[in-house]
Amino acid sequence: MQSPSVSQNSVNPSEENTRQFLDSLKAILQPYWYPTESNGRVFSEVIKSWVMLFFLLLLIIGLVGFTSFNSFVLRELLDAIQAKNMADFRMSLSIYGGSLLTITLLTGLSKFVRKKIALNWYEWLNDYSFQKYFSDRAYYKINFNPIVDNPDQRLSQEIEPIARTTLSFFATSFQRILEMIVFSVILWQISMSVGIILIIYTVIGNLIALYLSQELNKITEEELELEANYSYAVTHIRNHAESIAFFRGEKEELNRIKNKFRLILKNSLQKINWERNKEFFERAYEAMIQIFPYLIVAPLYIQGEIDFGKVSQASFLSIYFADALATLIKEFAESGKVSNYIDRLVSLTEGLELVSQQSEDKSVIKTREENRISFKNVTLETPNYQKVIVKDLNLEVEPKKGLLIIGPSGRGKSSLLRAIAGLWSAGTGTVIRPQPDDILFLPQRPYIILGTLREQLVYPNLNREVSTEELEKVLKKVNLGDVLTRVGSFDEEVNWENILSLGEQQRLAFARILVSHPHFIILDEATSALDINNEDNLYQQLENSKTTFISVGHRESLFQYHQSVLELSQDSDWKLMTVEDYQLQKNRI
Repeated sequence: MQSPSVSQNSVNPSEENTRQFLDSLKAILQPYWYPTESNGRVFSEVIKSWVMLFFLLLLIIGLVGFTSFNSFVLRELLDAIQAKNMADFRMSLSIYGGSLLTITLLTGLSKFVRKKIALNWYEWLNDYSFQKYFSDRAYYKINFNPIVDNPDQRLSQEIEPIARTTLSFFATSFQRILEMIVFSVILWQISMSVGIILIIYTVIGNLIALYLSQELNKITEEELELEANYSYAVTHIRNHAESIAFFRGEKEELNRIKNKFRLILKNSLQKINWERNKEFFERAYEAMIQIFPYLIVAPLYIQGEIDFGKVSQASFLSIYFADALATLIKEFAESGKVSNYIDRLVSLTEGLELVSQQSEDKSVIKTREENRISFKNVTLETPNYQKVIVKDLNLEVEPKKGLLIIGPSGRGKSSLLRAIAGLWSAGTGTVIRPQPDDILFLPQRPYIILGTLREQLVYPNLNREVSTEELEKVLKKVNLGDVLTRVGSFDEEVNWENILSLGEQQRLAFARILVSHPHFIILDEATSALDINNEDNLYQQLENSKTTFISVGHRESLFQYHQSVLELSQDSDWKLMTVEDYQLQKNRI
């Protein structure tokens, strides 16, 4: 291996970070504001967004213009007071009041338009991100290829701040920079010295602010990651509360949570220290700017070279200039969080796209849709191609019969089911399977949706029309007739995982078979939590339905419901035989 060397054309780390941020920013902005893909946003919607953005810029320009105009009106008002001219005073005061009212209206309207644009952008960005998340089952594949951490938090908590804070940053920066330019020009006309000092002061201030912002950005980036890990750990405890209770693992889990929280506190303390420095800098910066006009312009008035109104105008503009600069510095400091949110969302979308792509140099199992389940010379591997699960499998599942898959734990019984569903495709050969609407999968841990009892039974086809009477009959067939009594109605939404035991959840999942009547059923230890009587009841109904089904299980009781057995061995080999032959072979042993 060659030792690393520094290239003469190596890029400065700060320049590299800036380039990466700009690339990430482009990846977020372009699909919404300047879509280039054929299946991107509708042209009329893009135009509507740009019109609203242009309107916002006009409002900001109008706001800065009236604020500048007000400085001249204030100057005339004070000159009228000094001259004791009542007519000019009344005229200036009325104009000043009307200008303040206009500024108030422009401020309120600009904030409303900005929030409306941010809300529209958030809505689209949320749909865009979740579309990628569910596209080609990326939400499932990313679990086997953890390119990014905490995708759920990135989607649920970090999309809205991107739209809101990004738009706020650009709109506020545009307004404050425009104010500083206009106010500097006016101050230059009043006193060239004030103008020059403000320009020099601004350059120095921005350099210091940039340094403070970069340091805070690093701390903020770490803060987001630590908070995401902490949130995941807390959620993990809730999801596995019963297991922790059985193990009496409260002490260990509490220590784990405390350790993660200590890291957040350490990061927060570091952030507080840097924010303290930034606060000192901002306050000192504002104070010095407010002193400048009195140090420079007031002596001119005392010497009789300018009138009193210009002194007040210079003070007014300097205060506004200081406020604009302080706000701009604050926005640059906050931009670190915006940058981190953007980077995290871009890395998530890139990760989702990556797991959805199949490397050209990797072999994949081909699939074909027919009204049957068959394996043709299938060699199935794990998604990372590091382990062979089964070699050269040739198998045809008999129509309206049952196939039982058995074998040692961890030998890939469930993996074959994933291959049928198209979730795992690493390997060679061909899998023939029915259309998705003709097959129903029942995992060992039933999937209980966040919905009503009616939706639980008709899932995944929530548009299926099934009468209440028929649903009641189905519940009785799976020995769940009392569930309706417990929850009140089919349209009541409750926390099902807390109400139903695991066995009841398995029976509820089995009820979906009786509601949807699929032609093919896959059961991955779907009755493992049931007693023999309930298991016998469900499989009897399954046999009576004349459905083709495949089961994975270990129980001896399952053999009586199946006609064939597929046995997987430790060396990736397999055997297919009738149930009778398998039992005879086992008895000999």
